Amino acid sequence: MNLLLAGVNTSASTVVWAMAELARNPREMKKAQAEVRSVIGNKGKVTESDLDQLLYLKLVVKETFRLHPPGPLLLPRKIMSYFQMNGYHIHPKTRVHVNNSEEFFPERFIDNSIDFKGRHFELLPFGAGRRVCTAINMGIAMVELTFANLLYHFNWKLPHGMKEEDINMEEGAGITSPKKFALILRPTQYP
Repeated sequence: MNLLLAGVNTSASTVVWAMAELARNPREMKKAQAEVRSVIGNKGKVTESDLDQLLYLKLVVKETFRLHPPGPLLLPRKIMSYFQMNGYHIHPKTRVHVNNSEEFFPERFIDNSIDFKGRHFELLPFGAGRRVCTAINMGIAMVELTFANLLYHFNWKLPHGMKEEDINMEEGAGITSPKKFALILRPTQYP
């Protein structure tokens, strides 16, 4: 039960973050929707067998995991010995988290072998080694399927009078880093 509930909460949070990032970046939203709609055509819905063809959608999900990992506080590390890095003095027992660029740019992963399955330390939203998330495959499938179907079935607009830069991207408190403020978008059915 814990596995299922943790997977639903983190997956939902990731989809919200992905939608927020695309709402702030209309060019990427159009590109992702065009890909999904082109690949799916008139099938009526995205299925798991379609996911391998949605290459740009996978880049968007990867970039969302990079900026908003589902469990950012699960993997802190403590430094064992003193060292210096870029002019900073790092003392033993200091907690360290990887901090990446804040720019949303899915194309950074084009022709790039970095994945989020624990083999590349540049991107570890699911952990690595013995502490890797046991539901990684389920989580990825849930996020990609939900996200792809939202992009396929609806056109998304900001509420009247709101601009992209007005979307609050603060993270809320909690183990899964949810958005602090709800994402409000206006969906319209895609024909």
